[in-house]
Amino acid sequence: MPNEIVLDGESIVVGSFKQEKIDGLHKIYVVFPVTSEEYHRISTLLYQGTFAVFVPELNLSFRGTIQQYFTSITDLYKQGNVGEFTLSLIELKG
Repeated sequence: MPNEIVLDGESIVVGSFKQEKIDGLHKIYVVFPVTSEEYHRISTLLYQGTFAVFVPELNLSFRGTIQQYFTSITDLYKQGNVGEFTLSLIELKG
């Protein structure tokens, strides 16, 4: 299982990774921890919505967009808190 994805050059260490193909398009599902210190950087990145996606361990790259995204807690602005982000990305056509 890959332990890292890269979105627009930003590395994210993942705790869970799953991939599949839907109608010939790549789709990945990842779960990763986000600390209060990382929250602003990760949230700002994810607000972009569409990314150059790279999974180094699989040499997999595609242009993808967020299909689903949620977090286990919403008060990550409080120092010391850690949330679990769940993210699914799907490859854009053509």
